[in-house]
Amino acid sequence: MTNFDVSGFDLSRRALLSGAGALAATGALAKAPMIGKPAPGFHRFKLGAFEVTVISDGPLVMGPPNGDTFKGLSKEDLTQDLTRNHLPVNSVELDQNTLLVNTGSQLVLFDTGTGAGSKAFGPHSGRLLDNLKAAGINPRSIDGIILTHAHADHCFGLMTDKGARNFPNAKIYMAQAEFEFWTDEAKAGINDMMKMMVAGARQNLVPNRDRMVFVKDGEEIIPGIMAISTPGHTVGHTSYGIQSEGQKLINIGDVAHHHIVSLERPKLPFAFDTDGEQGVATRLKLWDMLVSERIPMVAYHFPFPGVGYVGKQGEAYRYFPALVRTVL
Repeated sequence: MTNFDVSGFDLSRRALLSGAGALAATGALAKAPMIGKPAPGFHRFKLGAFEVTVISDGPLVMGPPNGDTFKGLSKEDLTQDLTRNHLPVNSVELDQNTLLVNTGSQLVLFDTGTGAGSKAFGPHSGRLLDNLKAAGINPRSIDGIILTHAHADHCFGLMTDKGARNFPNAKIYMAQAEFEFWTDEAKAGINDMMKMMVAGARQNLVPNRDRMVFVKDGEEIIPGIMAISTPGHTVGHTSYGIQSEGQKLINIGDVAHHHIVSLERPKLPFAFDTDGEQGVATRLKLWDMLVSERIPMVAYHFPFPGVGYVGKQGEAYRYFPALVRTVL
């Protein structure tokens, strides 16, 4: 085997300056301005006759690794997992991948992100509306909002800070148990986090009660889109199966949160699970189904665009990102 010798790889200031001088001598040293902005946060692909677009709401900042994020995983072991997979260890970040499906007759958006006015989850969250615009989508053209659950990073983008609807023509689809749990004012007294969650849920959900449709497990709520009850992370957490012309995709919402830990250590509850034990059972059941049927999924918090497959790896699992194509 040939060794790759990097001992002579010199990035000293002298070497860089001499290289720059050589480029200048050939007239090849361009002084183009920095662009200063990222590529638009959307990814589009076909699913049978449906057009599917993942729209980013931006990253959600969890903070430095600690022993509370995944129950039973120490700060040291979490840091080791991140290091082994070449991930930053100064702060844990999760992506936020909303899903837009154009069925040909309806335009539906799964989840609405944190809302543009909230920076509680970091300075770069709340980008859904900007990225919808970049993707060529007018929020007024959206016919339905389908909520996986009512946590802040999934439904707080329904309304503006001033109480106006961001999606004025959309029906809202969600589980009734989810609505009733998170709009219950009695739960606001549990702790400060619940106070914030309940207040935000009420601000975003209650004004939309008259346009709300409660979904049931196994129900085809829109042609080609079926509700799948996946409780645990929250009481009414719902995933959704999407199917067109024999092609399938499952939007798993928050059944899993991390593309490494939630696969390699699938029996660890997540810090914000309402019922961690139930959440683990749901995740294991879903993973086994995705493995056996080889159905692709989109995961809300996996690295953008969050579309991929689950495979077995020993007694655990592995996430395989789907190919990201630049053509439809």
